Amino acid sequence: MKTFNYNISNKNINNIIQFDKFMDKENLLIQVFTSKSEDQLKPILVELSNKLPNAAIIGCSTFSQIIDENIYSTDTIISISIFEKSTLNISFSDNTDAYENGKDLSYNLITSNTKLLILFSSRSSDNEDFLRGINSISNDVIICGGVASKNEATPFIIFNNQILKNSTVGVSINSNDLIVKNDYRFNWSSIGIEHKVTKVNDNKILEISNLKTLEFYKKYLGKDYEKSFENHNTFFPLLVKINNEFKAIKVLKIEQDGSFLIDKKLKINDKVKFGFGNKDKLLKEPIISEYTDYSNMESFFIFSSEDRIKFLTTSANKENVAYSSITNTSGMFCSYQFFHNQKTKLLSHCFTVISLSENINHNNKKSNNKLIHNNYSDEINFKTLTHLMEQSSYDYKEQSVNLEVEKFNSQMLLTSQKIFLRHAVHETNTPISVIMSNVELYEMQYGKNQYLTNIEVALKNIFNIYDDLSYLVKKDKVEYPKKDMDIIDFIRARIEFFTTSALQIGSKFVFSTNAQSLIYKFNETKLQRIIDNNLTNAIKYTNDNSNIYVNIFLDENKFIIDISSSSLYIQSPIRVFKEYYREESSKQGFGLGLSLVKKICDEENIKIILDSNEYFTSFKYLFTLEKKWIFYYLKMMWC
Repeated sequence: MKTFNYNISNKNINNIIQFDKFMDKENLLIQVFTSKSEDQLKPILVELSNKLPNAAIIGCSTFSQIIDENIYSTDTIISISIFEKSTLNISFSDNTDAYENGKDLSYNLITSNTKLLILFSSRSSDNEDFLRGINSISNDVIICGGVASKNEATPFIIFNNQILKNSTVGVSINSNDLIVKNDYRFNWSSIGIEHKVTKVNDNKILEISNLKTLEFYKKYLGKDYEKSFENHNTFFPLLVKINNEFKAIKVLKIEQDGSFLIDKKLKINDKVKFGFGNKDKLLKEPIISEYTDYSNMESFFIFSSEDRIKFLTTSANKENVAYSSITNTSGMFCSYQFFHNQKTKLLSHCFTVISLSENINHNNKKSNNKLIHNNYSDEINFKTLTHLMEQSSYDYKEQSVNLEVEKFNSQMLLTSQKIFLRHAVHETNTPISVIMSNVELYEMQYGKNQYLTNIEVALKNIFNIYDDLSYLVKKDKVEYPKKDMDIIDFIRARIEFFTTSALQIGSKFVFSTNAQSLIYKFNETKLQRIIDNNLTNAIKYTNDNSNIYVNIFLDENKFIIDISSSSLYIQSPIRVFKEYYREESSKQGFGLGLSLVKKICDEENIKIILDSNEYFTSFKYLFTLEKKWIFYYLKMMWC
């Protein structure tokens, strides 16, 4: 393929274009980008159609036009591409329903080997719905183009020799050999804190951060916002966060009620920030990514944002030069850009480029794509930027104060909670002890009965909860010294304490060990919290009439305490050690026990192994032995 670019300006088209070299070509694409009025453009289109009747002619009204490194603001650019290995389909749609409009156009254009759609729209709104209609027919065809800019009057598109409004036009390039590559640049900066959209209605933003939209804008961009909102659209666009990436929004109209008509449909709780232009960042080197190879490309078409050139002014050609130094380049600055990356997007404030080649062996002498930038002295709306920065700084300060207040309140609440818990634990100890003592005295005088047994079991559960709470209250204030203790005797004593509770559900403790005694230096309170919580959990969750197995066994340089039983499968082995988590909400308790056990095990370097399936659950605790005891215990085992 090959592309020829012409600037018609005010000259006679026949003096500019040598039509003879195109007349015998079957697949001609003519793109027309113009700032001229309809009356000035019409004769040009008629002449193009008469001289090249087989050509597909599309285009639109533009803010500015591009040929290679040059940008024109009042001219008509004609780009003629000759395709040798591709065919073209052209169509337009004036369907008033945007989605159906896209479907109609896509249905008429797309074939089995369509590689690219070039689309132009003169619709004033709903262009996202138009693109959704396109994607409903095919979402894997690359799409480029954009939305026409306002010329002297209403935006328009070009379909052959016709000028159409509120319509769409497109051409499909169909080929098995065409190489298509695309790219885009945004690079606008964000400033200030994130805000939330709090009230919307279709394409209208009614409130941001619970302020009427106009009041929100005045708060951050100044009271004079309404007088120059189109200028602010360019310099300080509102950015919306979509998939963790900010995209620019355009304000189309300020309504009388203070709401804003915009070009996108937002949702409540969408996050927005203000953006601002930084020329060094917008023209950040390299213009062309070092990972993109354009050496075999034959044509570039650029569709860039009118807001970009309004901000960059004469510096906007820096982006064009990077591409025109490789091969023929043409394009336009328009209202919005169409870009395809897995799905088609409607972009604003962006630079987009499409590259085409039918010859994989074609070779361009690729330039260094890096450009040296000068310091810019163009006038920027510093008054608005200063206001925005001052208000954002105030917001940050206000947020910091609020965070400090919240932090102080949280600390006070936590302190009050600890004081209450400490008093509650202290006041609970005496009545529990009195009840337990009187139960034991009654049993000694009159013997056991079922009612007292039930009371005793309940009291032991309360004792376990009390001991957990007592440990939590004291653990940061009381030292827990270690002493030599017989682990086997200690666990036997705890099993005996909870035997009555186990019998009440028809369970028995089955204890086994491969050691006669096991002296180990540890804190008794901490060990009791580990054992008691595991025994009470086993009683609570073991299936009725099933045994609870407690096994202590020596294994080389460690000993293991294994408590297991037949119970339901634990679905969240990690979460079961979190505070307040319970697998079964119907079971009594606070969900504190295993989290406390985990903290103690972390402090003492005790490894926990949890095995659970639909038939059995086992908690293993691995205690490391000191070297001086290992041989001693192994000798005991051998004897």
